Amino acid sequence: MSRKYKFHNKEGLYFVSFAVVNWIDVFIRPTYSDILLESFTYCRNNLGMEIFCWCIMSSHVHLIFRTNEKSPQMVLGRFKGHTSKQLVKAIKENTKESRREWMLWMFKREGAKNSNVKEYQFWQHDNHPIELWSAEVIEQKADYIHHNPVVAGFVNEPHEWRYSSAIDYSGGKGLIEISYL
Repeated sequence: MSRKYKFHNKEGLYFVSFAVVNWIDVFIRPTYSDILLESFTYCRNNLGMEIFCWCIMSSHVHLIFRTNEKSPQMVLGRFKGHTSKQLVKAIKENTKESRREWMLWMFKREGAKNSNVKEYQFWQHDNHPIELWSAEVIEQKADYIHHNPVVAGFVNEPHEWRYSSAIDYSGGKGLIEISYL
């Protein structure tokens, strides 16, 4: 991995994106998105994660965050590890999930390719962290995150996307507590 895509500054503000293996559209079901929201809240309350902007798309997540005490790499790793297990479990237990067998097969197939994975690999390993060092770059990444559902054609306005912090920045109250940029 390039030095460009690493967490170099423990106290830094970072933009990260991470995706489900093979870009599988898992988060079209609210129950799976809710697992991510619960984990964001846990990381905020217990691991010192400060969340500024976020968006859950159908197959990936965008986030601007920093950590208070622990390394951002460790906190994000714990988030991804925990949500990976919880999401696979939720998919296994969801008898109404029409894609259940196929998704589990895909996760298992990806896990078999990686010696670090015991059985299922849910998330792609890369996060592409980019440290945000100026107001201009911060604004550009926040706009990118909030306009992602608009560009994808899911909504007309950023604040209309339920699984995003865009509502917080337009005067409403989002699904999780955030810190403002």
